[in-house]
Amino acid sequence: MSVSTISDQKIAFIGGGNMAVAIISGLIKKGIVPGQIYAVEPDLKARNRIQNECGIATWDAAGEFLADADLIVWAVKPQMFSEASTAAYYTKPTAFHLSIAAGIRCESLWQWLNTSLFARCMPNTPALIGQGITAIYAPVALTELQRALVEMVAAATGDYLWVEGEADLDAVTALSGAGPAYVFYFIEAMIAAGQQMGLSSETSRKLAITTFVGASVLARDSGRDPNELRAQVTSKAGVTLAATTAMDASQIKALFVDAMLKGRERAEELGKEFGMGVTVPLRH
Repeated sequence: MSVSTISDQKIAFIGGGNMAVAIISGLIKKGIVPGQIYAVEPDLKARNRIQNECGIATWDAAGEFLADADLIVWAVKPQMFSEASTAAYYTKPTAFHLSIAAGIRCESLWQWLNTSLFARCMPNTPALIGQGITAIYAPVALTELQRALVEMVAAATGDYLWVEGEADLDAVTALSGAGPAYVFYFIEAMIAAGQQMGLSSETSRKLAITTFVGASVLARDSGRDPNELRAQVTSKAGVTLAATTAMDASQIKALFVDAMLKGRERAEELGKEFGMGVTVPLRH
């Protein structure tokens, strides 16, 4: 289904933080008219930013205007979702809901939003520059239009994929959701190593970041296994072998994997910690 056939669908954002701005900007760049999008954001500074950068209508609180929205995007923090979900009272029964809140389970969404018409997704921060990856899960079968709307939102900030089970989103959160932080962590280490070896901060930074970008693009575009690409760089008795041998001796890979497993555990805990609060009243 093309954008032109769904561009008349109205989209409301509950929450107007960085991710909401990134998605809205991406939608507009892909041809969605700003007049079809609006947002609810209590914070004045954030609300002004959306208006200035995206040119859409905004409100400081939910109201009857939400009844016009065909898609509601819940771009709120997990700990704020329960309180923010009271806005669902104003949405129409046929509206479809998309949550980008980490850890908030379908059970909580069903209770809070008072509908089964929803999906969950997990983007990551490269979405802010249109280079993100978003995983999507829907507990119910979607219509062609609903699927097109959800994919349009996900594609607004980069690539996307569907996962088969809700538990997969916890793994996604630990892998790609938090993943940019791991990359930054290793970039920090490479910069520190460069400086310890006598390179300037600027030189170390440029070498580290450019190396990460180039290697990532190579891994993406070559179609080859990362292990094979690493072997290609590694010569017998060479510099790479010395470095990776030291990493293996310190069990860095195993520790890194364990760290992500801990991240998945925390994603699971978020659902228990912030899920299930108020019950949204039925519409009159």
